[in-house]
Amino acid sequence: MERLAALCGAVADSFEKGTELLAETAGIVLGESTVERTTEATGHRLAEHMRKGRTFGGKGAWDWFRDAGGRTVGYIGIDPTGVRQQGPHGEAADGRMAYVGMIFNPRPDRERVFEGLPESGVAMKARYVSGLYPLAEMGPLLRRQGAQVGLDRARVWVALTDGGAGLEDFVRLNFPRVDAVILDFYHAAEYLAKLAATHFPTDDVAALDQTKVWSRVLRDEGGHAMIGVLENGAWPNRTGLSAVRAEVLGYFRKQVDRMDYPTYEANGWYIGSGAVESACKAVVGQRLKGSGIRWSEAGARRLSCARVVSQRTHPMDRLLATVNGCLKQTSTN
Repeated sequence: MERLAALCGAVADSFEKGTELLAETAGIVLGESTVERTTEATGHRLAEHMRKGRTFGGKGAWDWFRDAGGRTVGYIGIDPTGVRQQGPHGEAADGRMAYVGMIFNPRPDRERVFEGLPESGVAMKARYVSGLYPLAEMGPLLRRQGAQVGLDRARVWVALTDGGAGLEDFVRLNFPRVDAVILDFYHAAEYLAKLAATHFPTDDVAALDQTKVWSRVLRDEGGHAMIGVLENGAWPNRTGLSAVRAEVLGYFRKQVDRMDYPTYEANGWYIGSGAVESACKAVVGQRLKGSGIRWSEAGARRLSCARVVSQRTHPMDRLLATVNGCLKQTSTN
């Protein structure tokens, strides 16, 4: 019963919804506060096990998919996401950043990889780590997940992150074999969209068209070519444009070594961190970032650990398997 209550409390959108899910799927009626306490207590124990070096999920090397050169590729991702905090006596407090890290094996991009493709229906595999940990503490946790699934057997390691401070250094320190730390293309394109909107402040269509043109240059020719476009050309004397252009140029100059998108795509590697952003939403966002919700630091830590373990497989599949196991056990007694 404890496992079911904790699982429902973790995968549902709220503890109230968790009690409803528990009653509907297993016929167990508990109060919302009981489900909350059970879920957070389970998350606390999971966090302690992880701190001591334990990993969750089956151990075994994945069959890593291949890139355009026929090399097996393992992906690493990490991104931060904000979590609203609640201070003493229910007071609002400054938010905290929860990091979500993942080791994943996405299906190859069929537009760029043509041999050794997996059969239809073979899904992406992923392992997650999340919590209100300092970035440095995420390293050992994520490395253990990589070891659990045989990341060392992948010939190529590719990392995807946004432009957050310290993320590239984190990857290179903890995964020194990494072949490329790619800046999420769509994150870079957001800067171009901001500049285009300032360039055409009263014409949304023109701003969108300009964003598409610049994004195509960035994707097809890379960061250095895009910097050349931004540095040259005739720029109108428009309010705020010079400052935004300087901001975008500064960002691109700082990140340019991670913007070799033509080479990345020629290798058949992904250039967008959609899988990592989806993980942020699935592991943290859907549960910890609901409208009006604020968390104590301890509560957020515990629930994020419970969410991570619940995401090892599809939450409903895991829940139904657990429920079915309970029903089978009951029927034999």
